[in-house]
Amino acid sequence: MTADMNIASPSVAPAATPPPPPGSKLASADQRARIKDAAQAFEAQLLSQMMQPMFEGLSTSKPFGGGDGEQTFRSFLLDAIGKQMAKAGGVGIAQPVMQEMLKMQGLQ
Repeated sequence: MTADMNIASPSVAPAATPPPPPGSKLASADQRARIKDAAQAFEAQLLSQMMQPMFEGLSTSKPFGGGDGEQTFRSFLLDAIGKQMAKAGGVGIAQPVMQEMLKMQGLQ
């Protein structure tokens, strides 16, 4: 091969979002907000369920911890933590879920 032969490597285009399905319409601001809330609630529930095993083996000492009350309210604590995590951005599940929900409803 000579030095003046230039063999170009094929360029790799970045992954693009697929085009919307034919016949899809734009979602209204209200629809988008409701779908975003549902996707965020899904992520919050998922995070809450993922954290549950972390707290199962946790023991607390008396007089301020333990007992039936703590067991009863632990699920509420995990739900609140999951909601705050999702509200702060979570782990990135809400956005793809929202896109799929829009696509399933024929919206973009």
